[in-house]
Amino acid sequence: MNVVERARDGYQNTTVHMKSPRDTEYEAIARISHRLRSATQNRDRDFNAYISALHDNNRLWTTLAANVAQPDNDLPKELRARLFWLAEFTNYETSKLMQGQGDIAILIEINASVLQGLRSVEQVK
Repeated sequence: MNVVERARDGYQNTTVHMKSPRDTEYEAIARISHRLRSATQNRDRDFNAYISALHDNNRLWTTLAANVAQPDNDLPKELRARLFWLAEFTNYETSKLMQGQGDIAILIEINASVLQGLRSVEQVK
């Protein structure tokens, strides 16, 4: 293979799939949801992993709340308000869970609903 063929071959394989912000959000929520489910199943054996998963889920929702609170956020105002409320609710429920009260299933269900919403928007496009 000569230099020209190498150069042509090198440039032909440069297709890179860029993730959309929605893809990134979906992956983050899915990853943390998986950790929540797994940590809940192993809670008695690894309580630290359970608390860590709760903390990371809460951090995710805090980040989402900060994002939807930005004036330049393009989401509809009503959806932004609902997501902000869910972040506050998640924070409240996480506090209860860390005190040994509440049911983690509600956090997992909230995440699953958001994932479903993100996926359905992608399918509409």
